[in-house]
Amino acid sequence: MTSKVNDNPRFATRSEILGIIVLALLLVVVLPLTVDVFRLNLVAKYLTYSFVALGLVICWGYGGILSLGQGVFFGLGGYCMAMFLKLEASSVANTKIQSTPGIPDFMDWNQITALPWLWQPFHSLTFTVLAIIFVPGIFALIIGAAMFKRRVGGTYFAIITQAIAAILTILIVGQQGYTGGINGITDLRTLKGWDIRPDHAKVILYFFEVGCLFVCIFIAQFIRHSKLGRILVAMREKEDRVRFSGYSVANFKVFAFCVASIFAAIGGAMFVLNVGFMSPSFVGIVPSIEMVIYTAVGGRLSILGAIYGALLVNYAKTSLSESFPELWLFGLGALFIAVVMAFPNGLAGLWSDYVQPYVDRLISGRKPKSWSNTSVADSAPAE
Repeated sequence: MTSKVNDNPRFATRSEILGIIVLALLLVVVLPLTVDVFRLNLVAKYLTYSFVALGLVICWGYGGILSLGQGVFFGLGGYCMAMFLKLEASSVANTKIQSTPGIPDFMDWNQITALPWLWQPFHSLTFTVLAIIFVPGIFALIIGAAMFKRRVGGTYFAIITQAIAAILTILIVGQQGYTGGINGITDLRTLKGWDIRPDHAKVILYFFEVGCLFVCIFIAQFIRHSKLGRILVAMREKEDRVRFSGYSVANFKVFAFCVASIFAAIGGAMFVLNVGFMSPSFVGIVPSIEMVIYTAVGGRLSILGAIYGALLVNYAKTSLSESFPELWLFGLGALFIAVVMAFPNGLAGLWSDYVQPYVDRLISGRKPKSWSNTSVADSAPAE
C-alpha cells in the first residue's frame, strides 16, 4: 500500500521533496552566505530565467508544446513592471528640467507632451501586479485559442511563436516615443518610494524572488501530479487517443501555454526589479531560443532540473562571455548539442540515470531500479 501511495503522490515524491529542500538550502542559505552582493544579484538575474524554464516544463515537457517565443511574455511582464517604476521615477520634481515635466524622459525627447492613455493605469502598483499576470495570460489565451482550435501545433506553432517574438521586437523598437525604443526603459530607481538600487535592497529583492520562485514550483508540482498533469502527458504521447476519449485537447493546450506565459511574465517582472531596466533585446528570437536551451539542458521533464539548467547555463554564459566575448555563443550552442545528443533528458536525466538509484539504495537499503524501467514513470505522473 505504501508503494501505491508513493507511485501516485498528490504533491511530490520523496525524492522530489528532498530536491526541493536542497534547492531551498542552496538559494536561501548557501549562496547568500558565500557570495558577495554583486554575485548574488547575478544569481537573482539567472533565477528570473528559471521562471521561464519552469513554465516550459509544463508547456513543452508535459504538454508537448514547443514555444520559441517565450521572450514575448518575459518582455510583457518586464515592460509592465518597468512602466510602473518609470512613472515613479518621472515625477514632476525629478523631471523639472524637461520641456514637459512629469512624463518619462524618452517621451520628452520624442516631443510627446502628455502621458499616453496606455501608461495612465500604471501609476497603480495593484494594477501593475494584475497586469503582469493578466496581460501575458490573455495574450497567450488569444494566441493559443487561435492556433490550437485549428489544430496548429508542432513545428508550425514553434515557427509562429518565433514570428510573434520578431514582430513584437520590431513594434517596440519602432514606437520609440511610447516604449523607449531600442534603448528600452532605463533609470528605474524606486518602488513606492523605496530605493531598489543599494546593496541591501538587492538582497531583499533576491529573497523575495526566491519566495516567488518556490510558489511557482509548488503550482507546477500540483499541476504535474494532478489529473490535469496526467492528461497533459497522455496528450503529449497520444493526442488523438485523448481527443477520442472526449477531452478537449485544444483547451488543455491553451491552459498549459497560458501557465507557461504567466510564469515567464513573472520572471520578466523580477528581472526588471533586479537589473533596473528593460529593453527589446530580451523579447526577440535569440533570447527566446536561449530560454528553451536552459530547459533542454536542465531537463524538460524535470521541474527542478529546468531551474538548475537555467542557473548553470547562465553561469557558463557569464563566464564564457567574460573570458571569450566573441566565442560564448558557439560555446552555448555546443553545450546544447552535446547535452541533447548525449543526454536527451538533460541533466535531470543524468541524475536519474546514474545518481538517483544509488541515493535510493542508500536511503532505503533496497536494490535501485534501472533507468530503463523508471525513466518515463519518474518523469511523468502515473496515469
